[in-house]
Amino acid sequence: MNRSIVLARYPEGEIRESDFALREHERPRVTEGSFVTRNLYFSMDAGFRQWMNADSGDNYLPGMQLEEPVQSIVLAEVVESRHADFPVGAIVSARTAWEEYSLVDGSDLCSVLEVNRDFPLHEYMSTLGPTGMTAWFGLYDIGRPQAGDVLLVSAAGGAVGTVVGQLGRKAGCHCIGLTSSEAKAQWLREEVGYHAAISRERYPDLPAALAEFAPGGIDVMFDNVGGAVLDAALGHLRERARIVLCGAIAQYESEKPQPVYNSWELITKRARAEGFMFSDYAAQFPTAIDGLGACLQEGTVKSFNQLYEGLEQAPRAFCDMLRGASRGKCLVRVAPD
Repeated sequence: MNRSIVLARYPEGEIRESDFALREHERPRVTEGSFVTRNLYFSMDAGFRQWMNADSGDNYLPGMQLEEPVQSIVLAEVVESRHADFPVGAIVSARTAWEEYSLVDGSDLCSVLEVNRDFPLHEYMSTLGPTGMTAWFGLYDIGRPQAGDVLLVSAAGGAVGTVVGQLGRKAGCHCIGLTSSEAKAQWLREEVGYHAAISRERYPDLPAALAEFAPGGIDVMFDNVGGAVLDAALGHLRERARIVLCGAIAQYESEKPQPVYNSWELITKRARAEGFMFSDYAAQFPTAIDGLGACLQEGTVKSFNQLYEGLEQAPRAFCDMLRGASRGKCLVRVAPD
């Protein structure tokens, strides 16, 4: 048999564990040109919340359907195969679902990983996986940091934010993180390595806080939040600033997204704002993995992971991640490595 977590109802506002349900059904059977994976780790990614809404779906992903397993990026082992490129025993990263076994044809962000056993396997869902590569490509290709730049990162205590801050510091930037609580701000400074951290708890007036912490303005903004946070940052740019549009947590659970008023600043400051998906860079994945692996080995980047154990914990892990209760990368271990 195969167990899965399905979307039991479309969330209304803040997502709850009760919006999901555990189901049991027949294990998939391999067909010509496909393979079956035993799923080892689920990646908890805030962006998937967008596709859980009723009537969602866009040019990137279809909306999730009721009673269907929840879409997810998964680290898995091939256990049956009738696909020449994905032999039994291969470790793969793929976009499948919250289920113990998946039938895959190799077409959906699926690739065989060359695993370096010097690293824990789950790192290939974290710093050496989509999380680290999102930080890498967004910061280096769009943000283009230079020594002495002021780098502002929203949702700095999350999976991508912790990596961006460390890569920015390595590039010689003055790194400022935005987060929810003062406890997280302290953690960002003392453990993650941010030069400064601004919490909503202590600094509810973000424009005033930015004037205090970055009096000369912002060179690079790596935005995971959107809405009022992005708007405040746009009002505090230096000339030729670069804004990396990575996520929009502020609108995932809102029927009325927060407006952005300061777009005129993009013109007067000759700034550039660009959105991206890590999958845009699929051909460059090996280069990024090598670079991130070197950073881990030399200690310039540390990995911060929060692991939940068991398929049943996926709803809790996802809700905790969206509420900011977890730190760094949130993962669910489904089966032993």
